[in-house]
Amino acid sequence: MESIIPRLPADFLTVRYDGSRFPGAASVAARPGLAPGANCQLYAYEVLRHFGLYVPPLRSSELWEDTEATVRVPVARPLDLLLFNSADRAYGAHVAVCAGGGKLLHLCAEAGLPAVWRAEEFAARERYRVLLGAKRVLPSGTI
Repeated sequence: MESIIPRLPADFLTVRYDGSRFPGAASVAARPGLAPGANCQLYAYEVLRHFGLYVPPLRSSELWEDTEATVRVPVARPLDLLLFNSADRAYGAHVAVCAGGGKLLHLCAEAGLPAVWRAEEFAARERYRVLLGAKRVLPSGTI
């Protein structure tokens, strides 16, 4: 599969990072969508939703443990979710989307806007140095 990035609407690349807008937050229920901003998880889930995949509003540790909507995979492919953290723990992990071609699409406070990094760029940062692994949305997770 080719990179997902050229197939995203332009407004997906201008979303502002807002740590208070996470899956299940009252602010997201009151104003859904990405226009008001998002954290990494909300952003990743909305990218997947654009491509017809649905992830329940799970926080990172719940996502990592989930076996109903997602499954752990040894090798990521486009539209899989990757979890990064400073230590080998899922709580508070950062979520990125495999975009294809060795690139990962994500939204973080450091960049402020969506960014495309390679795995090495995550590993070079203390807060993302540990790759927990990849999760794939199961077919039942389609819209």
